Amino acid sequence: MRSFFHVSDIGDLAAALQEAKQVKATPFAWKNLGQDKTIILIFFNSSLRTRLSSQKAALNLGMNPIVLNVGADSWKLETQLGVVMDGDKSEHLREAIPVIGSYCDIIGVRSFAGLSDREFDYAETILSQFIEYSGKPVISLESATVHPCQAFADLITIEEYKTKPRPKVVMTWAPHPRALPQAVPNSFAEWMNAADVDFVITHPEGYELDPKFVGNAKVEYDQMKALEGADFVYAKNWSCPGVTNPGDYGKILSKDMGWVVDERHMAVTDNAYFMHCLPVRRNMIVSDGVIDSPRSIVIPEAANRVVSAQVVMKRMLEGLK
Repeated sequence: MRSFFHVSDIGDLAAALQEAKQVKATPFAWKNLGQDKTIILIFFNSSLRTRLSSQKAALNLGMNPIVLNVGADSWKLETQLGVVMDGDKSEHLREAIPVIGSYCDIIGVRSFAGLSDREFDYAETILSQFIEYSGKPVISLESATVHPCQAFADLITIEEYKTKPRPKVVMTWAPHPRALPQAVPNSFAEWMNAADVDFVITHPEGYELDPKFVGNAKVEYDQMKALEGADFVYAKNWSCPGVTNPGDYGKILSKDMGWVVDERHMAVTDNAYFMHCLPVRRNMIVSDGVIDSPRSIVIPEAANRVVSAQVVMKRMLEGLK
């Protein structure tokens, strides 16, 4: 595996889930794989779960993790070609990336969407430069359009908690005071489409995700109807993806508090489990009563971030042999 962006990069999904089960049961069994190997984890944006889970996964495999916070631990980096660098950015990615590549064996990069230029974001301009110029395997630790380690962990969690062969999984939009990227919902949709689940997406009109991520999912604009009989409810906010109106890309079109997932919403489900990638704004995305209930699995879901990252790193290390 040379890069990890999409569900297709993981190969056979059933095999990946079985491997995740083995890694979770015996996390230190492959410590020899990472001996004398280094992974550099580059953060253009803040993080808690991604940072800690990636470091833990690397240590479980015997690797030396190095964390670089761009702009705090390093020079500010210019990301676009053809610009006159007369501002506050002292170094260009074109030089920084091959230097970073010379210091490590694997690179993980976290770089959010700017939400101002859809073409720039959806071209994955920053991550694609790391793939092109580093010469090393690259993991998306959340990029402009995808968050595959999160989606893989989400699927691992659903596999652990499901009580029927083909559960109904509903991803519902919820309000938020800030404009957020589409990376998490994009990846969740992509991975659920690849899994054996009955997958439904619900959101207000204008929040349609890119068709390449929606895939064969059913889109339902009536939230309560979508939630009927659900086995898993995945709440997440995202800003306008600009699919139907590119001029609205990155905008907040609604703050309808009727979409907050509360006890009323969960009552129409089939005693569903509640999921969220975290961090979550209580009583904005989800009510206290729902996230604190016994059916909330946000903490086991977060714990599985170590497992998903470790499977990906393990496969990359095996490819280096």
